[in-house]
Amino acid sequence: MKSQSPAIIGVGRTKFGEHYERDPEKLIEEAGLQALDSAGVTRNDLDACYFSDYFLQITNKIGLEEGFLSELLELHVPMEKVRSFSSALLNACHGVQSGKYDIVLVGGVEKMTDRWDKIRDDLMLLEDPWSYYAGCTPEANHELLLRGYVKKYGISGEQLEKFNIALAQISVKNHQNATQNPYAQYTRAITVDKVLKARTKACKSLGLFDFAPISDGASALILTSPETAKSCSDDPVYVLGSSSATDYITFPSREERTGFVASKLAMQAALKQAKVDIGDIQIAELYDQSTLLEMISLEDLGFAKRGKAWLDIFNSCKEYCGFYEIEGKKLFVNGNGGLKADGNPLGATGGAQIFEVVKQLRGEAGSRQVEVNGDAPRMGCVSELEGFGTKAYIHILGRS
Repeated sequence: MKSQSPAIIGVGRTKFGEHYERDPEKLIEEAGLQALDSAGVTRNDLDACYFSDYFLQITNKIGLEEGFLSELLELHVPMEKVRSFSSALLNACHGVQSGKYDIVLVGGVEKMTDRWDKIRDDLMLLEDPWSYYAGCTPEANHELLLRGYVKKYGISGEQLEKFNIALAQISVKNHQNATQNPYAQYTRAITVDKVLKARTKACKSLGLFDFAPISDGASALILTSPETAKSCSDDPVYVLGSSSATDYITFPSREERTGFVASKLAMQAALKQAKVDIGDIQIAELYDQSTLLEMISLEDLGFAKRGKAWLDIFNSCKEYCGFYEIEGKKLFVNGNGGLKADGNPLGATGGAQIFEVVKQLRGEAGSRQVEVNGDAPRMGCVSELEGFGTKAYIHILGRS
């Protein structure tokens, strides 16, 4: 029931980028304190913590993250470690909804640039072993997905040219949004021509400006029961729907290779739980690990028709007004710059997406604040992936 939806009463994050000089504990401390302060609670109010990272064991030799966090907070409450921030939030929601916990800290951190040469290899842990041994790079599946999509929908000639420009427009749009985000890794605008030239230089369909970077950073939020939220916050944001789904780890073995079944199923379940329609969602933070994935997500989640998202993007960006117009409806996408420009410290990425939606729903996004009919948006969603569409998470957030 909606009345049982957990509530987010505080959020925090660091700037994403290359933080060689900062230890992981300093990053998560900054994000956590910001979340606690904005929620108006202290660490002693916490009943439990959920923590996410992918590679701290490799990059910083931190093995038992729960003990690391316990020492940092000087607490002995239950703590659990998972990979993605969205997974941590999903588990925290279950804890609050069951009545076991009342106030929970959800946090994520990553220090990927500390060992960039090692991370390139370790990212293959998120793929199947056969791809690894075949010398597959993390970017290869994006190219395979793009080729499969173009072939399936018969995109050629002038249409293919528009398709390629549409993907470039996604990168330009996200970099432009990031110029208004003080936490973003990249805050400079780029052009379509620059994106296209990078592809030509790489001799590939997707180039330097089509992919999210390697990043360091942390994010955090405070999740509570709806009853506690009303007593602690004047403007809580409720997690109306929270869901996950999975698919085969081997991309070429999947039945569907022009989209992600896991994303589609997770979105359907989240909408059902929230008891809302896709048209009720006004803003979205989509997992744009590449420009292609932002486009694919529009179709997987049901915002755009199959095989048509690229055309919606192309037409919307001719005279871009801050949103995509899809079948007569406005959808604000990746207002913080997305993974492409905001940054992608894996364990903290989902928290930054949640941070942005919460700020937008509260009307606290500053110069990047969007308005719907003269007011802050009332409902948004966040999508996050683990691996290449192997596991998908959807969170639907609302002001009421």
